[in-house]
Amino acid sequence: MTILCVRFQLPPMGEAAFPELLRLLEEFTPVVEALPPDTALADLRGAERYFGRGAVELASVIRVRSLALHGVDCVIGAGPGTMLARMALRDARPGMTHAVAEDAVREFLAEKPVGALPGVGPATARTLCEYGLDTLGRVAATPLSTLQRLVGARAGRELHEKANGVDRGRVVPNAVARSLAAERPFDRDELDPDRHRRALLSAAEELGARLRALEKVCRTLTLTVRYADRSATTRSRTLAEPTAHSAALTRAAYGLYEALGLQRARVRVLVLRVEGLDPADQACHQLTFDPADEKARRIEEVADRARARFGPRAVMPGSLAA
Repeated sequence: MTILCVRFQLPPMGEAAFPELLRLLEEFTPVVEALPPDTALADLRGAERYFGRGAVELASVIRVRSLALHGVDCVIGAGPGTMLARMALRDARPGMTHAVAEDAVREFLAEKPVGALPGVGPATARTLCEYGLDTLGRVAATPLSTLQRLVGARAGRELHEKANGVDRGRVVPNAVARSLAAERPFDRDELDPDRHRRALLSAAEELGARLRALEKVCRTLTLTVRYADRSATTRSRTLAEPTAHSAALTRAAYGLYEALGLQRARVRVLVLRVEGLDPADQACHQLTFDPADEKARRIEEVADRARARFGPRAVMPGSLAA
């Protein structure tokens, strides 16, 4: 067990602590992959040799330090690879580490539903279940050629390997600085979609202004919706082109929200995150013949100068002024 998948149980308005928690992990290993808004992968192969402790022992130390230094508990899954660590995390309870030993991988996977395997979507799961392959144990026992006839050559090979515990994933170190987040908590659990949209507009305006101040553009927008029962839904969208334009970010945020199809959902916090940041002077922008778009961007530049001089509330959309 050399890979940890750590989910920090951040409180509302607690995403600002995520970079500090990542730095805590980096005290044990430099191979840390951030999975915003609250999860990270850590490769402990070098740390096990350096500290003379196993991954489960190191996980306990990480939890204690997270609680002591930041007041944040965490749930941890451990396994010999990234796929198994992620799957172990789903079975972990707060304050505990769920570990999958190398010699217990097949047993761990055997009774799991086929949909629990990362990369298996609803359509693939339905196809497999139609042929009685509803557990990973049955998929593992199925000949490779049969799986390839059902789901395709490449997908069938990957499915066969994963169901048999072959985990080719690896931890790719990245930097949390390559993302920015804006949280919008509600005073009480909010059901009104109009208030949700106002919060998204406010968050998108803030992120756009911050990106332009840093002379950055983003390639991906992520929306996290936290509900009254402490569960959360996260969706991401790759933008048509890298941008720092608030209107483009707002449209993408509305699209992500509407795609969730929330009905009477009791929302506690909305979080927007921009990722894949690059220098603005290296980004390409598709020119248009729409004078309204050019006018909006010029107004945005003037508004940025006004906010820099008179404060962030000097200029804002009319719907946010109330």
